[in-house]
Amino acid sequence: MTRIKKILLALALVLVVIQFIRPARNTGEAEGPNFIATKYHVPTEVQTILKQSCYDCHSNHTNYPWYTNIQPLGWWIQSSHINDGKRHLNFSEYATYKDKRAKHKFEDMVDEMKEGGMPLESYTFMHREAALSPEQAKTIMDWAQAVGATISVADEPEPKPEKK
Repeated sequence: MTRIKKILLALALVLVVIQFIRPARNTGEAEGPNFIATKYHVPTEVQTILKQSCYDCHSNHTNYPWYTNIQPLGWWIQSSHINDGKRHLNFSEYATYKDKRAKHKFEDMVDEMKEGGMPLESYTFMHREAALSPEQAKTIMDWAQAVGATISVADEPEPKPEKK
C-alpha cells in the first residue's frame, strides 16, 4: 500500500471511530421553573420570536438537526453555539439572575439587536427561519429596553465579567 493510501485509510478509520463519541445533549426543559417569564413579562409575540430564533442556543432545550449527528460538526455546534450561548444568556435560567445581571443581559439584547449580532450567521446559514427581520429585531429591542428599565440595581455589587 502506498503511503497516501495508508494515510487516507487511517483518516477514514478515525472519522468512523469519532462518530461514536457524542457530546451530551441539551434536552432539558426550555420553560421550567426559572424561565424568564416567571419573573418578567414576555408578550406572546416576543415569546414566539425567542422560541424560533434564540432557544436552540439560549435555553435548556435544543432542537437538534440531523447534521449534529456528524462528528466533529456536532462537537463544534455543542461547544461553540449551545454551551457558549447558554453561558452568556439562558432564558431557561433567567429568573435566577440577580437584578444587576438581568438588567445587563437586557441591555446586551438591545445591543445585539442594534448590531445584528444575533442569531449568529453560522446558525442562520442552516436555519433561515431563525433570521430576524428588522421588525422582529425592533420588537425584541423595544421589549428588552422596556423590561430592563424596570429593574432597579442601585445597591447590588458589580457583576463579574464573563469569560470569553
